[in-house]
Amino acid sequence: MIKFRALRSFHPAMLGCLPGFLSESDPRPAAEQLNENYGHGGGWHPLSGWRFDPVDLSIRYPGDPPYVPIAVANLRQEKILVYPGAWVLIVQPDGSFEVARMD
Repeated sequence: MIKFRALRSFHPAMLGCLPGFLSESDPRPAAEQLNENYGHGGGWHPLSGWRFDPVDLSIRYPGDPPYVPIAVANLRQEKILVYPGAWVLIVQPDGSFEVARMD
């Protein structure tokens, strides 16, 4: 299990089981771990069309207001951010990213 650090005031229950789906001892990237360990929700299925602002860490989908992260964790070189509405972002060291809903 990895530890998430709060970026805003939130209730830990907002993270659900997500911290338990990721492990430093598992050599696979975050997306692969989430895909396998989040079975009841269908795994990791990124959605295209999102924009990520690396300065304020917000994500935005066309036509929606920005989402601001509530928690962050690192899994080796990857950064995992959790947003309201069960949105999860995985950012790679090169700045590429994927967003999926994990509810």
